Amino acid sequence: MILMKMFSFIVLLLATIISNPFASFDLVHGASISTICNETLYPDLCDSLIATQPQATTLDQTTLNVRGTSLDVTLAQALRAHSLVSKMDVTSLNVQGKAAWDDCVQLYEDTIELVNRSLKSSNNNNDAQTWLSAAFANQQTCLNGFHDFNLDSVVQTLPLFSTHQDISKYLSNSLAINKATKILVSSSSSSVELTNSRGRKLLSHGGAFPEWVSPTDRKLLRSASGAVKADIVVAHDGSGNFRTIREALVAVKKRAGKRIVIYVKRGVYKENVEINKSMKNLMFIGDGIDATIVTGNKNVQDGSTTFRSATFAVSGDGFIARDMTFENTAGPHKHQAVALRSSADFSVFYSCSFKGYQDTLYVHSQRQFYRDCDIYGTIDFIFGDASAILQNCNIYLRKPMSNQKNTVTAQGRSDPNENTGIIIHNSHVTTASDFREHQGSIKSYLGRPWKQYSRTVFMKCVLDGVIDRQGWVPWSGHFALKTLYYGEYINSGAGAATRGRVKWGGYHVITSPIVASKFSVGNFLAGDSWIPTTGVPFTSGL
Repeated sequence: MILMKMFSFIVLLLATIISNPFASFDLVHGASISTICNETLYPDLCDSLIATQPQATTLDQTTLNVRGTSLDVTLAQALRAHSLVSKMDVTSLNVQGKAAWDDCVQLYEDTIELVNRSLKSSNNNNDAQTWLSAAFANQQTCLNGFHDFNLDSVVQTLPLFSTHQDISKYLSNSLAINKATKILVSSSSSSVELTNSRGRKLLSHGGAFPEWVSPTDRKLLRSASGAVKADIVVAHDGSGNFRTIREALVAVKKRAGKRIVIYVKRGVYKENVEINKSMKNLMFIGDGIDATIVTGNKNVQDGSTTFRSATFAVSGDGFIARDMTFENTAGPHKHQAVALRSSADFSVFYSCSFKGYQDTLYVHSQRQFYRDCDIYGTIDFIFGDASAILQNCNIYLRKPMSNQKNTVTAQGRSDPNENTGIIIHNSHVTTASDFREHQGSIKSYLGRPWKQYSRTVFMKCVLDGVIDRQGWVPWSGHFALKTLYYGEYINSGAGAATRGRVKWGGYHVITSPIVASKFSVGNFLAGDSWIPTTGVPFTSGL
């Protein structure tokens, strides 16, 4: 009886740890590996993997075997899915359907790389969790393209739909298993060193730059634009190497390895720019907000998916932008119209402006940091499924269409084990000039749950009276109200009072600095390890 009680306690303890990302307990070494499967959304699929595992001498080895097998199978599914989707007969689809399908082909290709990277990162569960979360976001984005054009019923008849369901299950289980592996292996080790998401020792808050930071990179973002020694100069008046950003990117393809600095001189650049995943470590420097402007007007109403509507889209890791404006001028009547989309891991935007209406800033996936930026919009204008922190930013609500309401955020976390969320820290939510005289007749909210496990936190922000006393608004009925995580911590301003806030199960008034610190740059992004290399100022803690 005592043994049975002890076993039940271990199972309950493990379940508590895995389901609570902020819990920290010591696990008993003898805990059954099968308990991992109980925490997946598809336990039967997980059990079939464990059944194939050879007998291991240690819990660590057994756990790692399960993780490796899960990722192996997920990678095989990703390869199969990409092959099926890319070869799919799309002759029956209309132009809009083909646009959505084209997104899916690229997204499935990206998923293969993300799962493969996760498989190779056997010593770093944090990186793998980020990449698997991004792969999961890709699957949702694929379907979102069809949803943009009201083709949900059409996509369900395509081979794409069943393929999506299969790989999503494997990705979901891999997320849960990778997360559980970290807990089990760490707890069974006699000595665990505190490391960040790239395997480096963490800096203490407020510490000096680490030894591995390049002095050159550190100075780039602190220098005046004209003083920066750029590798490429873009100037629409012909005074640089190229007149357009796209021409400059063609030249970038011929260079590799080191950081490439592209100086974009003052001017308006009417072009849609896409920086693909092979273009890593690019840095764009402009002449200032509203001086260097990249502008476009693609939108869903005119046939682009939300994903493809971005004026400026970046997927290459290590991207940095400073002193630029990115805008989409389609207007509120065109609905989804993205100014900037980032899927770039370890991307940083410093002193930039993002202007649009609905869906202005698409923080699509992976780790992103925004500092001293301005974001303008109406509906869901900061949205996506990245691990994104906006710090010291100004968030401006604009005038929407008649009978619409404003929502600042729409976070897209679709699986409980994704390590994603939108965190807004030490920022100001206020009105743009075109909205001030109308704010009394149009309601504005901090956000709404785009997906089942939507996670958004506002910390130490100034919330003006434009924010409705309820704070947050449903997406549809009772969808996600118990499974989301929305939090507010020590905000101020006329719209910050929490006594009239929604009574949802997933809404939290955070009072503990220990809980709030989990969403800081240092903890949520492990930012101490990579943001210093950019030279961008940041606050690591609260």
